[in-house]
Amino acid sequence: MKPRRPAVPDDPARSANVKPIPLAYLITFTCYGTRLHGDASGSVDREHNAYGSSFLSPNSIRVASEQSRAKQRPYSMNSLQRKAVLGAVMEICLYRGWSLLAIHVRSQHVHLVVAGEDAPEKIMEDAKKYASRALNRAVKDSNNRRRWARHGSTRYLWKPDAVGAAIHYVVREQGEPMAVWEKPDALV
Repeated sequence: MKPRRPAVPDDPARSANVKPIPLAYLITFTCYGTRLHGDASGSVDREHNAYGSSFLSPNSIRVASEQSRAKQRPYSMNSLQRKAVLGAVMEICLYRGWSLLAIHVRSQHVHLVVAGEDAPEKIMEDAKKYASRALNRAVKDSNNRRRWARHGSTRYLWKPDAVGAAIHYVVREQGEPMAVWEKPDALV
């Protein structure tokens, strides 16, 4: 990982142009069609995505509407596919110089805690691309198979205790472990 350059306090011109970099990000993305707006498991949409706001209320009409607009059936990963995604995300993190602290690939979503200077949206998109390529090699789906939902969740982790809590959540609070990895001594 590249060393982080903090703003120099006595240089106002430089410090005004330097954006603070969080210690890490908690990134979550879901498989296509598996978590719909209005689903009882909770979701956010463009109008309800402010930090700390509650999930959308369950709405069976909205779920049915989204299901009817789906272009493909929902995507879910088996053990082989989950392992392929795990390896792919580890590979892209190594290649890009990001520090992967924890990852858990579930049947219908992926959580990762990662540190890097790139925007979390770029990290998420690259992770999805590498994961898709790995799935293309591992499984014979049609070339136009949608595997991932349009976006995902990107949470900024500014303090060591937030990073530790995110790692704990990803590794130990997802139910029965599937394809999971945690960096030894991962706390920053």
